[in-house]
Amino acid sequence: MRLARGKPCVDTFRNGFADAGDTMHLFDYLDSGNGYKARLLFAQLGQSYAWTEVDIDKGETRTPEFLARNPNGRIPLLQLDDGTYLPESNAILWYLAEGSRFVPATAAGRAQVLQWMFFEQYSHEPYVATPRYIVRHLPADSPRRAELPDRLARGRAAFGVMEQHLATRQFFVNERYSIADIALYAYSHVAEDGGHDLKAFPKVREWLARVAAQPGYLPLTARPS
Repeated sequence: MRLARGKPCVDTFRNGFADAGDTMHLFDYLDSGNGYKARLLFAQLGQSYAWTEVDIDKGETRTPEFLARNPNGRIPLLQLDDGTYLPESNAILWYLAEGSRFVPATAAGRAQVLQWMFFEQYSHEPYVATPRYIVRHLPADSPRRAELPDRLARGRAAFGVMEQHLATRQFFVNERYSIADIALYAYSHVAEDGGHDLKAFPKVREWLARVAAQPGYLPLTARPS
């Protein structure tokens, strides 16, 4: 069931989980790039949804109530309109975008979108998103800061792959904006928060500007209201 155009209905996690109904419900954390993927796609699809913020820094994804819905204890988590719970940001992107202009019509195009979404989760997110989390959410004396040099080096390698691919392309697949771009944009555009310097990647920076110019775009900091 696809949703009508409209604004998200905002709640807080203390009010718990909604019953199945005719609106999808996104459990998310505003500073999360993974949650932002879903928020951005919802906005660009013009679909309404309910939104609940779950504070990961306060352990709200580790409560028995949350773990009963997602045993992996992570956000984002999408409650579908039939009551099913769907975790994992890129699975949520695929579910929401299937049959829309954000997924290619050909089998090869769809496979290439998945290729870049897998790249984002395996070769990009651990080395771009994780440094950002360490810098923004952990104290200055956290032992995890020792991870930063290696993670940043691996992140630069991921940006190098993206730079090479974008040298002759406007977007990642078939010269059209897709959920592959959304998946990679989410943490790339805030990579400097974690210590990355994108000056060496001009094609990546040009691509970031193209994504930000897409219709229906909203920034990561835009709280659903």
